[in-house]
Amino acid sequence: MNREVMIVTGAGQISMAIARRIGYGKKIILGDKKIENANAIAKVMNDAGYDVIPFEMDLSSRESILAIIAEAQKYGPIKYLVNGAGVSPSQAPIEAILKVDLYGTAVLLEEVGKVIAEGGCGVTISSQSGWRMPQLTAEQDRQLAMTPTEELLDLEILRPENIRDTLHAYQLAKRCNEKRVMYECVRWGERGARLNDIAPGIIVTPLAIDEFNGPRGDFYKNMFAKCPAGRPAAADEVANVAELLMSDRGAFITGSTFLVDGGATASYFYGPLQPQN
Repeated sequence: MNREVMIVTGAGQISMAIARRIGYGKKIILGDKKIENANAIAKVMNDAGYDVIPFEMDLSSRESILAIIAEAQKYGPIKYLVNGAGVSPSQAPIEAILKVDLYGTAVLLEEVGKVIAEGGCGVTISSQSGWRMPQLTAEQDRQLAMTPTEELLDLEILRPENIRDTLHAYQLAKRCNEKRVMYECVRWGERGARLNDIAPGIIVTPLAIDEFNGPRGDFYKNMFAKCPAGRPAAADEVANVAELLMSDRGAFITGSTFLVDGGATASYFYGPLQPQN
């Protein structure tokens, strides 16, 4: 008997928290660029009764994305997607952020959308950071949403000379993630499937710790200290939202982005985190 199959990308704390929450009884294909990371998470989960196969994959490569999809299809129809892969502003240069977080996510949503099973659903992880940049024009948003994936990185808005630094690149990538979810959810809907986005704030993960210790560390520490929640979050708090979105209780939710940031974005625009001009 074929079991429901779930693709999970990014062998990190958020991906694992979501997979543990909804992945029991399912075949989980866990992809990461560093196979040792996938192996480590797979061992933790398999020792806890899950069925996880680690897989080496590179989100910036369409060929690699197609390979993990093909691997997953060996076990049955793909019913779920959790995309938690990505790099942060302190981990990679501008070009890599755009290639992984922006282009790679767009390709993954596109390719999984071609094969997702009826009744299936997916979540991708963007970031509150995409909300903390000046509003784009309606045309720029439309370009991020609808430009063919192989032409995305040729957009004027994404040319290196128009990007200030790695944080700006990351913000653009995450804005694009949200717009691609809106665009792709229409195509997923034609197959009877749903797709949503979660935009976390500061979640305590190794990636966040890199940020705390990076050049913007004081900024991030100040952010969670002054947001309404007054603290960073645990990965399981993101999994709480994913569990809703990927269950029958979320059956009428698709194409949406959910901020899970302790109110940091609200505080940035209307509270003590407002930039001082």
